[in-house]
Amino acid sequence: MIENNKLEELGFKFGKNGAHSARSMMIEDLKHLLFSRDESASRADFESDIINFNILHKPTENSRKLTYRHLIDLYALDNNVLLFKVLRQWWELNEDTQAILALQLAIARDPLLRGSAELILQLETGEHLARETMEACLAHDDPDRFSAASLKSFSQNINGTWTQAGYLSGKAKKYREQPKVSYVNVAYALFLAHCHGLSGQRLFESFWCRMLDQDKERLFELAHRASLRGLINFKHASDVVEVTFPHIDFSEV
Repeated sequence: MIENNKLEELGFKFGKNGAHSARSMMIEDLKHLLFSRDESASRADFESDIINFNILHKPTENSRKLTYRHLIDLYALDNNVLLFKVLRQWWELNEDTQAILALQLAIARDPLLRGSAELILQLETGEHLARETMEACLAHDDPDRFSAASLKSFSQNINGTWTQAGYLSGKAKKYREQPKVSYVNVAYALFLAHCHGLSGQRLFESFWCRMLDQDKERLFELAHRASLRGLINFKHASDVVEVTFPHIDFSEV
């Protein structure tokens, strides 16, 4: 497995805190921001767009600065960060599953959100998720770490993100849904798993593929589609699985 410091160079984040202590994954803001710029945009371009030109239509200068900070926390918005660079290159390939692609990067960069994934994946389709259940999940490892008010706020933000990505539905009450996953999401999950040093079958057994909530046959099918479209090279014969990433330069990091 790859050490955390190398993963951090790629764009992963570790620790205990994350952007979901203040916001959900802000998918509409991200979509608007990326729509306004091509793949060559720099972090400085995005900063200027958000703070100086207020393209996200925030009411105050302070709210613009906070929005920029939270988007940086979640997505980096920097082509020097490989996790964002790959997301940006693949962003426009399947508009219907952009929210899940954003979720994948947000989970890689937000330990609070990442800690909620197993709870979501354990739910059956249609099962109710009480906010208190998410609060208990967040407090499990350190019951005294957060106040009751903080747990309520964090849970609302996290549940909001899973709802935006299609894993939950409902407003006051949340219910588990089956997410609509594309070949882009599978390719990105395999990329994230590869960053952790996995290969072959282990890529498809990784947390990043499990997070997509698809059976292995479906994952293989979507990986084949991603291969046909040139995102990855995927070979599968009997028990032998090979995945490579011909257009991602890991040596840049």
